[in-house]
Amino acid sequence: MKIAVASGKGGTGKTTVAVSLAFSLDNVQYLDCDVEEPNAAIFLNPTITEKIPVEIPVPEIDEEKCDYCRKCSQMCAFNALIVISEKTIFFPELCHGCGGCAYICPQKAITEKNRAIGVVERGCAEGVDFIQGILNVGEPMASPIIKKERSFIDISKTVILDSSPGTSCPVIETVRDTDFCILVTEPTPFGLNDLKLAVEMVRNINVPFGVVINQWGIGDDEVDKYCNNEEVPILMRIPWDRRIAEGYSKGLPAVEVLPDMKKDFQNIFTRISDIGIKT
Repeated sequence: MKIAVASGKGGTGKTTVAVSLAFSLDNVQYLDCDVEEPNAAIFLNPTITEKIPVEIPVPEIDEEKCDYCRKCSQMCAFNALIVISEKTIFFPELCHGCGGCAYICPQKAITEKNRAIGVVERGCAEGVDFIQGILNVGEPMASPIIKKERSFIDISKTVILDSSPGTSCPVIETVRDTDFCILVTEPTPFGLNDLKLAVEMVRNINVPFGVVINQWGIGDDEVDKYCNNEEVPILMRIPWDRRIAEGYSKGLPAVEVLPDMKKDFQNIFTRISDIGIKT
């Protein structure tokens, strides 16, 4: 079963939930897909055994063949190529590696070369098969790293995909084609606002989902009301507890600080398995 853990905003406790779920189950594979700022390794403390570079194809222009017809720049939706007078300028950070410019060039002046944008690391953490992606500093595109991570998914395991916050392309790349998505939120006006955006996202990509309310008790009951009105299952309420916050600051998972919580996360897995099967 592939379970994505997402949130409409940062700081809701998404990684706390994902790591605690991983440590509560057997035969788990964990993918940290927050490639711009991966932090699950702080809590899982994996031993990294393999590093795989991630590259995308980008154009290389033969100026002797180029007749500056501008067809490449006209077809590039991301403005990675522009032609000024008798000079073709390429902006690698804008290139999405689609290959369209090489395909359309009538003079065959464009070939492709690979450009590294990050790395995928594999390892093991207390029996958990661990994979994380790391996007190079300054690179704008996270999705190719996430796609590479997903290529290592082992369907014989329970796969937990820890997404980046928000509802943008990297989150969709993480959540798509999973069996279930856990949306983590907090009982605050900001939490509710961004939960609504996340609910709209998972509904649009047709992934079954439920909500975990973290830091329950610090705000109001508007998130509960929203979930009831929208018939969104609330899988768990994690109460505000200083011990969890102190453990987090030391890199300790919530289920290590409060071992009895493992049963709650095991119950979550049972519930989402039932929901996923029914859906």
